[in-house]
Amino acid sequence: MDSSAVNTMPGDVNSMFQTILSIMENTQKEVQNLRHECAELRLSNASLEHQLRDSANGRHSPPIAPGSPLLRATRSPFLTPPISTNVPAFAANYNPSPLGDHALSVGFPFTRSREIPGFYVVIPAGGAGTRLWPLSRENHPKFLLDLTLKGRSLIQATWDRLIPLSSPSRTTVVAGPSHVKTIREQLPELGVDNIFTEPGPKDSMAAIGLAAAVLAKRDPNAIIGSFAADHMISGDDAFLSAVSEAVEVAKKDFLVTIGIAPSYPSTGFGYIRLGKSVGIAEAPNALMVDSFKEKPDAKTASNYLTTGKYRWNAGMFVTKATVLLELLKQCKPELAAGLAKIGDVWDDPVSREKVLAEVWPTLEKIPIDNAVAEPAAADNKVAVVPATFGWDDVGDFSSLSDLLPAEQNQPKILGDTNLVLTTQVYGGIVVPGSGRLITCLGIDDLVVVDMPDTLLITTRARSQEVKSLVKSAREAGWSQLL
Repeated sequence: MDSSAVNTMPGDVNSMFQTILSIMENTQKEVQNLRHECAELRLSNASLEHQLRDSANGRHSPPIAPGSPLLRATRSPFLTPPISTNVPAFAANYNPSPLGDHALSVGFPFTRSREIPGFYVVIPAGGAGTRLWPLSRENHPKFLLDLTLKGRSLIQATWDRLIPLSSPSRTTVVAGPSHVKTIREQLPELGVDNIFTEPGPKDSMAAIGLAAAVLAKRDPNAIIGSFAADHMISGDDAFLSAVSEAVEVAKKDFLVTIGIAPSYPSTGFGYIRLGKSVGIAEAPNALMVDSFKEKPDAKTASNYLTTGKYRWNAGMFVTKATVLLELLKQCKPELAAGLAKIGDVWDDPVSREKVLAEVWPTLEKIPIDNAVAEPAAADNKVAVVPATFGWDDVGDFSSLSDLLPAEQNQPKILGDTNLVLTTQVYGGIVVPGSGRLITCLGIDDLVVVDMPDTLLITTRARSQEVKSLVKSAREAGWSQLL
């Protein structure tokens, strides 16, 4: 081979490699732009379709203030209170969630509705604001934040996602006293009687059981679905289909959960082992739950995925309110009796306060999985609908980083990008919440959360330990910052 040809080959290969990289980067940018445009088109088309439907029916929505709080002038995960305006908003039955990618699957002129008569939505809105501290706080946990900078908080997106199946009159929220005011501001359509204020945190069984006790008293035939206020979901159409199928199974007196297809061997989630088919024609995908598994170690989680018989447990439950209360009576009779006593007087404000003060402090603090789901599964009373939609509980800054867009090999920025300058920085997430300029040089996978009163610096790998840092801050006398 000619020596001159050998000498020129490395340069040619390097040039070709650089060309390929450049093409890939440009293609990635074009794909991101197309996704953004598609999302905007979906929202615009949905609004237009509602206008056309109302016009076809001879109805015209009056100009009202938009239900969504508007963003601040600078990009921020904090939403302002609702602002009165004359911009018309169409009070249609469906408002697609901006956190999802839902496309209306029914053709104009909307020959069918997805609303399920007798189905009540329960949104537990709890949290101490520790996992995303100092971005989230005790009085402003993550479900009140707009973590995608799209103008809707997580609880608003949860509301948007579920309204097609119920209605404002059949959508309820369970929350603590310190969060009620902001929830009412963010969800102006939420009925006054449909926010159930729990005096103190007692975990998911008491929260969901409280809603079940109240709703069973109001409607003995109520089927309830419990969906956390702070989860992100993509694929709204698949989500709505899974919930609809779960309702069909719940009609047969099952406690039903929705299993998320695991995308990696997570050690941070519980798992559901799938059993045999339930055998209900209206719910062809529904299976019996063989068992619930606690959060596994890495090796066990990998083995779970290899079998194909496991799903993540996202804590979503659908059942008749009376069935849940009966299961609770069998498994935790004292807790069931206390919630029944509260439910009996809930709609009498005077009696409610008296009974709450007397009973609530005595209730056992326990998750719904341990209280009823696990023992009921052992008795073949729990079913699961395996789902195909995307799901994340946004449990730490690392998972939040995965959900945000960014340029290739650049950190994710939750806030005003003009406040962040980086050089040779790969991965990680930066939250410029103080208004100060943040500069980073030569550091990878860093988590920087800069708030007016607090600065957090850690790594993505250790972001799950932020809760322990909050505990240390409390012990050191910094409770006012938590």
